[in-house]
Amino acid sequence: MKAERMGQVRGNQDRRGRNKNRDAVVFLGGGRITGALLAGLGLAGYTKPIVVHDRNPGKLRRLRRELGITVEPDLQRAVNRAHVLIIAVRPDSVRALLEKLGNEQFGAVRPVTIVSLAAGIPLANLRRWLKAPVQWARAMPSPVARGGRGLTALAFDRNFLAAAQKEVRRFFSKVGVVLEIPENKFDAFTVTYSSSHGYHAVAALANAAEQFGLDRKTALIAASHAFADGIVAWREGKFSLDELLHEAATPGGISAANLAAMDRSGYQRAVLMGLRAGIDRARKNATR
Repeated sequence: MKAERMGQVRGNQDRRGRNKNRDAVVFLGGGRITGALLAGLGLAGYTKPIVVHDRNPGKLRRLRRELGITVEPDLQRAVNRAHVLIIAVRPDSVRALLEKLGNEQFGAVRPVTIVSLAAGIPLANLRRWLKAPVQWARAMPSPVARGGRGLTALAFDRNFLAAAQKEVRRFFSKVGVVLEIPENKFDAFTVTYSSSHGYHAVAALANAAEQFGLDRKTALIAASHAFADGIVAWREGKFSLDELLHEAATPGGISAANLAAMDRSGYQRAVLMGLRAGIDRARKNATR
């Protein structure tokens, strides 16, 4: 029986030892970040096979209905399709998922590329939880990938094949800018880059403006201009951030008074404390 199974496996491999059935990018997890990435990939005209697995049938129905994605409710069948496997479940679910997969799932084929999107889970843990001939990478994409303007950080494990690195970079570059950073900087990047900072700041500024008489619509327009248009001017212009800040906040003027009062009230410290809380959470994820 064992020899027969091995013969079937070899029959599904090409001359370079790759499983011919492994033709897809497979997402394990059909949550928000998966939906954002898939929407961005669709916008970019990505046409290679994509399969999504999730334990929740409702999530799979929604993805299939809204994005036309191939879904697979059976975990093992989904993994059998994976040329690149993307772990897109909550950090506290990663270990159980990998232990459920088992090493034999990957033992008879050339190393499969697995990319973890789980915040705070280091490569060392991933290797320990799945002792199989796979090559690991970590990715931290942004939900802004939905509109093709995302930002993704990548970190590759040791001995990750150069051709596979190029493939992973190219995949995430479909939905925005890609940065490769050392894994020991991943937590700091994760707590800094989130688009939630922008949303939170716009909401706070608009809420404050309403207290001084602006209607909600006008307050949101003013607040979003303050952030989004200012950032575009910096990114697309030739002036440094310090130069633009000096230009916008003239000494003795209204903006300078605004910023000085915010700093006296602990604005810089509040941001620092926020990032610290995020890093602490990431470190707790690593110890699960």
